[in-house]
Amino acid sequence: MLGCCTALAVTAGCGSSDGAGAGGADATQASHGATPTGQAAHAEHYTGELADGAQWIADVPQDFNGTLMLFSHGFGPLQARNAPDPKTRDALLKRGYALIGSSYSGSSLWALNVAVKDQFDTLSAVRKKVGAVREPKRTLAWGESMGGLINALVAQRGRGRVDGALSACGILAGGIGFNEYQTDGDYAINQLLVSGSSGSSGGTGKQIKVSGFSSDEEATASGKALADAVRRAQSTVRGRARTALVAALRNQPNWSSGRQPPTVHDYEAREEQQAEGLVRMSLPFTLGARYQVEKAQGGPLYSNVGVDYARLLRHSRDLPQVRALYKKAGLDLDQDLAKLTRNAHTEADPDAVRNMERTAVPSGHLAVPNLTLHTTDDPLNPAPQESEYARTVRSAGDGSMLRQTYVHATGHCTFRPGNWLAALNALEHRLDSGSWGSATEPQKLNQAAKEAGEGNYPAFLRYTAPELVGVRGRETKAHDTRAHDTRAH
Repeated sequence: MLGCCTALAVTAGCGSSDGAGAGGADATQASHGATPTGQAAHAEHYTGELADGAQWIADVPQDFNGTLMLFSHGFGPLQARNAPDPKTRDALLKRGYALIGSSYSGSSLWALNVAVKDQFDTLSAVRKKVGAVREPKRTLAWGESMGGLINALVAQRGRGRVDGALSACGILAGGIGFNEYQTDGDYAINQLLVSGSSGSSGGTGKQIKVSGFSSDEEATASGKALADAVRRAQSTVRGRARTALVAALRNQPNWSSGRQPPTVHDYEAREEQQAEGLVRMSLPFTLGARYQVEKAQGGPLYSNVGVDYARLLRHSRDLPQVRALYKKAGLDLDQDLAKLTRNAHTEADPDAVRNMERTAVPSGHLAVPNLTLHTTDDPLNPAPQESEYARTVRSAGDGSMLRQTYVHATGHCTFRPGNWLAALNALEHRLDSGSWGSATEPQKLNQAAKEAGEGNYPAFLRYTAPELVGVRGRETKAHDTRAHDTRAH
């Protein structure tokens, strides 16, 4: 139920893990005695510790340009990081940016209970103990995956502490919605591919546990079992049709590999790509991470009592695809949706839900401008999360503070330094001028990425993220089935 690089990032760190970001032997040095260690050729590396045990690191270039950047890392080991990957870190350091970040503290990798406080405390500790950045001209918050959600919460609460925020591949629909739509798909696998219907999908009949886990191992085993069920289903036309329904409920993108996505009406190819993403990444990762989330929040978070699955599906961009594949398979879609609705009896732990709502659901209010960055086809934190976040921000009255950008790519947090630098350039334009202007237009972003001279990068494009399927109690119109994929093909 996550995403890293995770959901939380994909993982043990989204993007690639930065070995230097671990803090090394000095990571346990108390913040009241921050220790500089020689690192990059033109930057000083500092480490320290907060009162709650979280570690922090800072890299400060000799030619500091006045901008301090606070990085929130994704789901994975609680190790201090201040950039998504070494290449992006080095690209920023050579341009004079100072980079800081914390490990977060606590006993769970889903660190939302403490992460925002740890980030603000890191900012205070570094500014107090590292003289070179004590009075920065500007402070920017940035983060990816789970860190993208943390960063959105920093932007929400950051008045007077940060000036702007850049949130990438984030869980921006919030922890509750994130858990609900993922587990809706898992529930549908149990009902339609595991239990099956007259054995048409090769189901075994034995239900797979999808929430209320007691260990990482139990959760990981469920992820593998669900992935195996989807893999088996690909051998029959009925199994493939039902996989398309599962994918729609899970907001699974229909481009997983290859240079270009399948064409809009090639439903068989799109389902094949969805199944590939479910089997190879989404199910193993998100189920494997679910125990950590439930552990942090204090119990099971998934409830589907009273959910009308036919109503949920009406919000899906993939509804025409599901209908077409069901028709080809000779299946009754209404019958399967009625089964899902009839058997929806799972209840969440109310206290766990309240804890998640308190710590991991954005209000939509923005204290500072927030620019988001997402791949069009993210298998862990799908782009429709962006549409839900935009709706929440608009409802809070802060729509003018938000801009959302996309790159034409598959994968979770698969950005290159050029993408980060272009997005940063657009955010700085907003802070310098007081207006977004044309800075977030794809042409401008691609020009900035090219001029950065940091190698290849996936291109920015004009894109409208589909509506997020699975949102409870939403009073909106059903998805316009005439809508088309706005990506370049």
